[in-house]
Amino acid sequence: MAKVHPNMAPAPGAVDEAPCAPASSAEGPTTLTVWRKSLLFDCKGFTVFDAKGNLAYRVDSYASESGDEVVLMDAAGRPNFTVRRKRFSLQGEQWLVFAGEETRRPVYTVRRSGRGKTLAHVTACAGAGAGPSYEVEGSYARRSCVVYDGERRAVAEIRPKEVVGTDVFRLVVQPGVGVSLAMAVVVALEQMFARPSLLRSWSTVD
Repeated sequence: MAKVHPNMAPAPGAVDEAPCAPASSAEGPTTLTVWRKSLLFDCKGFTVFDAKGNLAYRVDSYASESGDEVVLMDAAGRPNFTVRRKRFSLQGEQWLVFAGEETRRPVYTVRRSGRGKTLAHVTACAGAGAGPSYEVEGSYARRSCVVYDGERRAVAEIRPKEVVGTDVFRLVVQPGVGVSLAMAVVVALEQMFARPSLLRSWSTVD
């Protein structure tokens, strides 16, 4: 298998942004390598590396946990977003995205779509700064998805990584979009579409 995790320690220049901060418009796309594996014993999750091989993000969920709430952390272990399943939704399966570990006021919702090639709708919540909304199209099972903004511009992509199968893939985020938010959307897609889910101890088909 190709080397997936070359540099394990956080390094200067690794992705480290405020949860809702957009990438600089003067920079090029940010490319991350996402590994569907936690580095901690008896945990499920993600380990994410930047283009230089430095640790950028991590998700660690103990095997005994249901996975209904998952925390996306940066390389230093600081929470960027908490992704929590919304119970009793009349609009189908939804996951709420909260900034940091605060779980009272969500900043985004990720709602599963049952229409055509659209996988999910990512919508900014009222009072969260009126951020943009997005649509996700493609196939998460094949790790081939595109995130479009309201003007149908491709702002992020999930791409398969050659040779290594579906447990390792790339996330490419265009300038002007929060990289942490894009990774939080990946976590929500994993919860909704992976069968079985990496992070949940049970799966649903709602």
